[in-house]
Amino acid sequence: QVQLVESGGGLVQPGGSLRLSCAASASIGNFYAMGWYPQAPGKQRELVATITTRDSTNYSDSVKGRFTISRDNAKNTVYLQMNSLKPEDTAVYYCNARSQFFTYWGQGTQVTVSS
Repeated sequence: QVQLVESGGGLVQPGGSLRLSCAASASIGNFYAMGWYPQAPGKQRELVATITTRDSTNYSDSVKGRFTISRDNAKNTVYLQMNSLKPEDTAVYYCNARSQFFTYWGQGTQVTVSS
């Protein structure tokens, strides 16, 4: 069973930055894609950023130009650099990893953007 552990969340003022980390218990090279899914209270989990094993990235329109997803294969970790944060970015951010047969989720990390 693969475990994903997110960290780096917290309280930040509007316009601030945070970097989230997702550490996997197995080689992230096993997953053809990894991504970040925020879930705000009362809303569905939504995909905002993905990265493939070939380092191809994709972003939702809501975060394009503000968030950057990256991966460090040596550390088995995926990152989400979040800049110019807005109150509407407030959510629990979940890390996701997909292999050919399985999908894995982390426990989530809370991001709160408020003055």
